[in-house]
Amino acid sequence: MGAWRDQMPRGMHLKSAGFASDLYAPGLAFTLGDYCAERGLAYHCASLPVSLETFVAYGMEFQRRRVHALVDSSVTSLAPASGGFELRSSIGHSVRARRVIVAVGVSHFAHLPHWLLPIPQRWVSHSSQCADPGQFKGQRVAVVGGGASAVDLAALLHAEGAAVELLARGAGIDFHRPPVEARTLLRRLLEPGSGLGLGWRSRLCSDAPDLFHALPERLRLRIVANHLGPAAGWFMRDHVVGRFPIHFGATVETLRVMDRQAHLRVRYSDGQSRERPFDHVIAATGYRVDLSRLGFVDDRIRARLRVVGGAPVLDHHFESSVPGLHFVGPASASSFGPLMRFACGANFTARRLANAFAGFDGRRSRS
Repeated sequence: MGAWRDQMPRGMHLKSAGFASDLYAPGLAFTLGDYCAERGLAYHCASLPVSLETFVAYGMEFQRRRVHALVDSSVTSLAPASGGFELRSSIGHSVRARRVIVAVGVSHFAHLPHWLLPIPQRWVSHSSQCADPGQFKGQRVAVVGGGASAVDLAALLHAEGAAVELLARGAGIDFHRPPVEARTLLRRLLEPGSGLGLGWRSRLCSDAPDLFHALPERLRLRIVANHLGPAAGWFMRDHVVGRFPIHFGATVETLRVMDRQAHLRVRYSDGQSRERPFDHVIAATGYRVDLSRLGFVDDRIRARLRVVGGAPVLDHHFESSVPGLHFVGPASASSFGPLMRFACGANFTARRLANAFAGFDGRRSRS
């Protein structure tokens, strides 16, 4: 839960519906709905957005009840060792294992545009570094991006008293459609529901990750890149439209620091370029899986990893080209589909790994 707890802006809501935000345990024990019922919190499987605070609290309680053997520390080194791997942690632990599952989420994969990299963090940051929108109260802030993270953060900054402007390359903001609880049979057939939303493509990605795995590599990569684009939640529309300036067709050309301000030169949809001063610029430019960003992975392992587009190539057991090393979560989306980027993907992943490991151990004990 580290990325949710420490990196996401306080006050945000999840795009995924309540039923699609359950963490998986055998028998679907202890769902988000169960947690909310116990605590007397408002909950609906589809029509009530899930707050970040509720989801984090649910995740921590899920861990306390269902995952007891937990060491809370960061892995600083993953290296090859006799019979498997050796892991070292930030608190000095050393562990040997035949198999390792890398489940780092998105925390290592924040995508930074080239124009942001040379600028000190005093003036620029990625949206994953803005957990407290209140720190920008009274400041003039530019948020660059047109997806959910940009829209959510801009709305939260505005609510906290920042003079925020949103700069989006696209021609408009896409909002998800609000849920319709009573859909006709025809609509359910034409647009079946799933944890990823409405439509047959989302339903197939949700229900058939093995089928996705069997698709040609180029098609898989194209689907992952284009399906479920960066649309904002339906519930954000009233917090955004007409609330603060939004510039569409805006492309950042340069960024420089002058007179203790960040000066953005932006080309607008009319073809004109203008330079504007801001106290801070936030790049809400999403995440891109890139295993080279995992600094704890030893170079000897990295050299043996087969990677396409920054992501590991995985077999049916989420195993990489390094025997015994498995990747799950967003890092596995290129192999098993966009389902792997969401909490609801844990159901398939956990069962597949548990069954695979039981089979591995059984074969080893018989040999």
